[in-house]
Amino acid sequence: MSEMPAELTTGERIRFHRERIGMKRAVLAGLVGRSEGWLKKIEQGERELRNLTTLVRIAQVLRMDDVGALTGTPGAVPVGTWGKLSHSAVPALREAVHAGTFRRPNDLPTTVDELAGRVRQTWALWHASPHQRTQVGAVLPELLLTCHATARGREGEERRRACRILVEAYALAQMYAAHVTEPELYWVLVDRARMAAEESDDPVMLAFSAWIAANGLASSGHSDECVRLLAEAADMLRPQLEGGSEFLRATFGSIALKAAVTLAGDGREGDAWRWFAEAERTAQLAPDYWHPWTAFGTGNVAVHGVTIGVDLKTPGAALRRVAEVDPISVPSVERRSRLFVDAARSEYARREPAGALHYLKRAYEVSPEGVRYVPAGRSLVVELARTSKGPLRGDAVALAEAVGVAA
Repeated sequence: MSEMPAELTTGERIRFHRERIGMKRAVLAGLVGRSEGWLKKIEQGERELRNLTTLVRIAQVLRMDDVGALTGTPGAVPVGTWGKLSHSAVPALREAVHAGTFRRPNDLPTTVDELAGRVRQTWALWHASPHQRTQVGAVLPELLLTCHATARGREGEERRRACRILVEAYALAQMYAAHVTEPELYWVLVDRARMAAEESDDPVMLAFSAWIAANGLASSGHSDECVRLLAEAADMLRPQLEGGSEFLRATFGSIALKAAVTLAGDGREGDAWRWFAEAERTAQLAPDYWHPWTAFGTGNVAVHGVTIGVDLKTPGAALRRVAEVDPISVPSVERRSRLFVDAARSEYARREPAGALHYLKRAYEVSPEGVRYVPAGRSLVVELARTSKGPLRGDAVALAEAVGVAA
């Protein structure tokens, strides 16, 4: 806009447009799912805002149709380009979540062990399929109904076991729902996992429900609350690491990795690497094991090391870590795709569009949905298609068409 000085920072531009329409800081923060303190730091220049998905949310709330007006980027960057991409299975999931108390599933298992096998098979599908959201989304609504009905029909220890499996099912639902559902449904899933964990009377499930909640807290800007919750869960498990099961240790390691990535996003380098070191040590206790839900293991720890490097704005260090990771050591297709997306983010941060495009194409080859439904991947595809020139432009536009964001 002509009345706004060109030298303003992104935070100053957000404040300008917020005050232009008479919106209070607390209102804007709440509408984009962040804290008022977080937004204050952005507006006052104490914290950078580079996440394109969050910029889009802010632009939408401020009734703007151009993200570039917030960033000062020359040329139009339409808000619709970066919006959340929903998934076709979301309505069925929503219906199952709200009808879970009364709806009877079509095929109720005869034993809790049979239910456990179904849930574990669905997790295996999530990690093995290049189209994880589509394939898991096709069975997830019925699976949640089945878990609820099984838990309702059991008593005593059998009911507690069924509730542990219900936590596992809701952990998967939360992974599916990230980036594709409205916040209200997402937080219902998180809260259902917590309630099931409490009914299971299992400390490991309680700790894991903290990991589930922490994902939501981190994505909504409540990083301090996220790390505090994770630290409490880690403190509960840490005394049991030496004699505990591999599953317990991997749950602890997953908690440590989540804390590390969250702290890296806040720029707290020392704290981030300290949590990462705990996760790395934990993975080495059983180097051939990987968590059936989070895929925690030596390979996934290496992937998170790349993510931390990118988020700490050290793309060179992140790319050095990429060079040390054998993709085959990452058994989850979804996680392997994330490795290449983070490598692409690193190359783009170094102003190397060719390298960024190379890694994005690899990410898409590994898992098309790992790019299409993840904002960090999808938004970078759009940015490369918009800005690439010369020989790169054709490949960048072709990738955008494949991902479904060419328009």
